[in-house]
Amino acid sequence: MTATKTTAQSRLRPGWVIDIVAVGMLLLAALVGFWTTFAGPSFLLAAVGGIVLGLAVATLCAWRGWGILIVTGATIVVYFLFGGALALPHTALLGVIPTLDTLSALATGVVTSWKQLLTTVAPVSAADGHLLVPFLIGLVAGVLSASLALRLRHLIWSLLPVIAALFLVIALGVPTAAFPLAQGIAIAAVAAVWMSLRSWWAPQSAAVNVSEADPSRARHMRTRRLIGGAVVIALAAGAGAAVNAVTAQAGPRSVFRDAIIPPFNIRDYASPLQGYRKTVRDQKTKTLFTVTGLPEGGRVRLAAMDGWDGMVYNVTDGGPGSSSAFLPLRSDMAIGAEGVPAQLRFEIADYSGVWLPGTSVVDDVRFEGERADALRRTAYSNSSTDTTIVTAGLKKGDAYTVDAVVPARPSDDQLKDAKFANIRQKVSPYSPDDLSATAADVVTDAETPIEQARALETYFAEGGFFSHGLEGEVLSRAGHTAERISTLLGGDQMIGDDEQYAAAMALAAQELGIPVRVVMGWYPDADRKGDPVFTATGDDVHAWVEIAFQGYGWLPFDPTPPEDKVPQDQNTKPRVDPKPQVLQPPPPPQEPVDLPPTVPDDRKAEDDSLNVLGLIGTILAIAGISLGVLLLLASPFFVIGAWKAARRRARRNAERHSDRISGGWDELTDRAIDHGARIAPGGTRVEEADVMASALTLPAATALAVRADGQVFGPGDPSAEEVDAFWREVDAAIGELRGATTFWGRTRARLSLRSLKGEGRMSERIQELKDAAAARVRREPGNIDKNRTTSESETP
Repeated sequence: MTATKTTAQSRLRPGWVIDIVAVGMLLLAALVGFWTTFAGPSFLLAAVGGIVLGLAVATLCAWRGWGILIVTGATIVVYFLFGGALALPHTALLGVIPTLDTLSALATGVVTSWKQLLTTVAPVSAADGHLLVPFLIGLVAGVLSASLALRLRHLIWSLLPVIAALFLVIALGVPTAAFPLAQGIAIAAVAAVWMSLRSWWAPQSAAVNVSEADPSRARHMRTRRLIGGAVVIALAAGAGAAVNAVTAQAGPRSVFRDAIIPPFNIRDYASPLQGYRKTVRDQKTKTLFTVTGLPEGGRVRLAAMDGWDGMVYNVTDGGPGSSSAFLPLRSDMAIGAEGVPAQLRFEIADYSGVWLPGTSVVDDVRFEGERADALRRTAYSNSSTDTTIVTAGLKKGDAYTVDAVVPARPSDDQLKDAKFANIRQKVSPYSPDDLSATAADVVTDAETPIEQARALETYFAEGGFFSHGLEGEVLSRAGHTAERISTLLGGDQMIGDDEQYAAAMALAAQELGIPVRVVMGWYPDADRKGDPVFTATGDDVHAWVEIAFQGYGWLPFDPTPPEDKVPQDQNTKPRVDPKPQVLQPPPPPQEPVDLPPTVPDDRKAEDDSLNVLGLIGTILAIAGISLGVLLLLASPFFVIGAWKAARRRARRNAERHSDRISGGWDELTDRAIDHGARIAPGGTRVEEADVMASALTLPAATALAVRADGQVFGPGDPSAEEVDAFWREVDAAIGELRGATTFWGRTRARLSLRSLKGEGRMSERIQELKDAAAARVRREPGNIDKNRTTSESETP
């Protein structure tokens, strides 16, 4: 029992704790770069957990002497066992115990999590499963780096996974770096100190006698190493600071996220305001959806539009931050928002379309049911307008929950000193000619911005009449084109509904330079405001105006007259002498206003081709990332194989023929060590052959040992033919050795590091002494070594 414990402990070199701590600090310094991607420390638990687990797996396997296959298997087991608790707690039971959903998400996340992180607008949320990326990087890099540090003599190999992890953090992150100067100094300093301490604990040659060592020289060398390490740290810190100062003004760095554009264009979908009158007419009594948890006075938003082309109000194509800037849906979109938290549950009935009924300010949307994943993947949100669109389309039976922050609505007294927000909007060239003068007259007596907004609201709400133009009502044409708005304003009486009045007030406000937009949605009438469940029908659809105030955001205004305010004259006609005709824009390719908003059929072929190209691109991206991950995982195997092949070539092509014979024997012993032979250091070739013959059943080793001694210690150098014959017998013995074991045994031997680390083989100093002795024998032919005489007598 004691012997077994001593053997197990000997597999970890002195100072292995320093190796583990250094690898952990280096990886932590690299993964801190995700700070700006997650907008805070929410990823640290997953990242640190992955690093710690990776270090634990590497240490355990190195201590037990397990090979690469067991290391890989242990890493996979740890990934599935702890991945749910650290990276996907929302799928685990009690946040810790993995479920089937957890295991499935972990299995697919190895391939898909990278793409999801890149295609989600930053800062990303930890609740959306993005923690899988830092957890994976920490776990894999920890296993690779710590395994190489504990098993190999040179630290350069163990630094490669750290560099790869740092590259991935930068490439998968955002253009703005987190702590570039601190990261650079920390990585350089830890690496320098690690190298110094590693040389301090470097194992001494077994052939050097302690009595021959010079204590004063050893102390001097250690002091030089420490001073050198301190100088390297100082230089690294200074260089890092200088480089950061020089490059700080160069602009943001380039990352993978810059090259990925979400495949979505809101302009592909018609404005929902086009279908306003159809909703009122055809779905007046139909239940479109139900809302549970709508706050008193709250409104359900569908779309917010701030651009008018003379035909229809729609979102403007203004780039980032505009009403058309829809990005993939994510969590934590309302960070920093002030208001009352609210949770609204929507159940879809007869409503259908791509625009998602919601509210303001949306923090997250959680879909339910069989189509939850499809809806989530195709959902895009605009945080500046608090609207969401689902390209998969909503259907009857869909349900979802909206987490929101409902801001308090300020009173006019609170807004008396508030100014309009500094938002520039383009005034439409198709507005009626007299609209600007009318708007100016309306706000003549208004002294403050809020008074101007109220004056415009009052002008339309009190000066007009309400009519949907349905059966039994006064004629009121649908639409909000330039001609329709001109008719509304130029008649003896203004007659229309929300569609016309909201568009008219928005156009009038734009003429005065007021930041304004039109919003379409639903809200209950006064009799149902306190109901716990709001049942939205076509009769509850509305359109209103929102105006932006500094410090308060967008506030709603209702320019539509009350529904009971009908025209006094049923035969009201436009004036005989109307205003001059406004310039009519060319009709855009829109569907008729009475038809539901749909995407034209002639674009299906283009959409299909784009989908195919997008699918191919996605497959290639996933394949490339998967291949990169596999190559990264397999890189130690390639290094080990290349290292062994290089050593074999060096031995086979040594300058002297006797060294080639010695190299052939060393090649045989290395393969025996990889197959599990325990060869004591400092033994002769015959003694090593006895160990191989008994431990591995390799009788040919004894004859090869005798031949090697005879040719190495002989009076002359062996001939090239003798060298070739010896290496052929060595290769035959190695083939016999491999044929006597199983496939997994051969695989473990090929990937074993025992021969590379020098375990079970004589030290370099012993080999040097043997070479020196052989040289002396050759220089003194009369002094024949007794071992040579014995070996010659035993040669058959």
